[in-house]
Amino acid sequence: MSAFTQGSALQDSEHQNQENMISRLRASKARLENQENVVPKTSTRTVLGALENNPRKLQTQRGVKQAPNQVLSCKPDDNGKSCAERVPSKAPAFQIHVDEPDGACSKKSTKSSPVDTSPLTLNPAVTRLRQPLAPIELPMDVSFESPMDMSVVEEEKPPCVNEVHEYAAEIHAHLREMEVKCKPKAGYMKKQPDITNSMRAILVDWLVEVGEEYKLQNETLYLAVNYIDRFLSSMSVLRGKLQLVGTAAMLLAAKFEEIYPPEVAEFVYITDDTYTKKQVLRMEHLILKVLSFDLSAPTINQFLTQYFLQQPVGKRVESLSMFLGELSLVDSDPFLKYLPSQTAAAAYALAIQTVTGASWPKSLVESTGYSLEDLIPCIMDLHQTYLNAAKHPQQSVREKYKSSKYHEVSLIEPPEKLNLE
Repeated sequence: MSAFTQGSALQDSEHQNQENMISRLRASKARLENQENVVPKTSTRTVLGALENNPRKLQTQRGVKQAPNQVLSCKPDDNGKSCAERVPSKAPAFQIHVDEPDGACSKKSTKSSPVDTSPLTLNPAVTRLRQPLAPIELPMDVSFESPMDMSVVEEEKPPCVNEVHEYAAEIHAHLREMEVKCKPKAGYMKKQPDITNSMRAILVDWLVEVGEEYKLQNETLYLAVNYIDRFLSSMSVLRGKLQLVGTAAMLLAAKFEEIYPPEVAEFVYITDDTYTKKQVLRMEHLILKVLSFDLSAPTINQFLTQYFLQQPVGKRVESLSMFLGELSLVDSDPFLKYLPSQTAAAAYALAIQTVTGASWPKSLVESTGYSLEDLIPCIMDLHQTYLNAAKHPQQSVREKYKSSKYHEVSLIEPPEKLNLE
């Protein structure tokens, strides 16, 4: 073989060795890259499963106890391994932390027997602590007033702002001032083109029935009538929408006064579905705009409550005064020209004279500023309404006050003549 041929053979073998080495290096590099890219598969976590993967639990099983803020020491072991070799370079993907109750670390025992706490069995560790209460033996003959004597415990009355005597005069003065601002126009019905006083009386009579049906407060009825009169003093209403005005006014009064007012659907139901829920809510919005959202109006009922507290009377006189006050709501003529405080004072004076024969007391003259002479016109109008109550086309008020709750005062015969001296 010539020298040229030998040299070519050597070059070919060197090239093959280099290519084989390069291919082996590429294969090794590929295997390393595949190993780095492969992520070990983790088992899927169940919703309620045992916490075997808890690193804190694993350390406890291995006998390793470490404080939360303790740092690992980097001392080489017997095999010569350094700290970097013993400490894992990467943190685990996630850790499951289990909260322990307060004091669990300090009171943790080395050996504790498991306690069955299934919902079907009682925990014996708890039941041992529950001892039956020893009976309390009280003497049968108690000669002293004990705070535990249930026979003298009375039902607590809800507080009333009118019973605070220190502010009674200021409250009364404020109500007298506000009743002038919230007073409707006396002759507004003359400007109404399509409704009359009799239609208004029918509406108020129906609202009395609604209040009794849903057991609403008397104050709710008074407020609703006030909203209606103030609204009609500013807006002209067709007769087909008058009941809608009354329904929306009663809804507003119930929201203002009642703890649990009826739903809007209830008010739609009592109109026999004459109006829809949307119509009632739109009318409610219109009334609020016309009244400028001023819903806190003094009523006859509020003034009567004050008079009863200042000058107490019997239950029949109170019920008869309330009956006369509601009779004045039905007829707008002539009672819209009087203030609520005047009508309440006239109802009080007429009721006390009907039942007991007494007259307007002097104590109320001083506190209200109304003398008997000031109240005579209103008393005369109210007396005439009282005489004609049995013949009035609307009888809801009389039927309401026939019940024993109001001591059947509507059945009391009115006096033919009054002693107004």
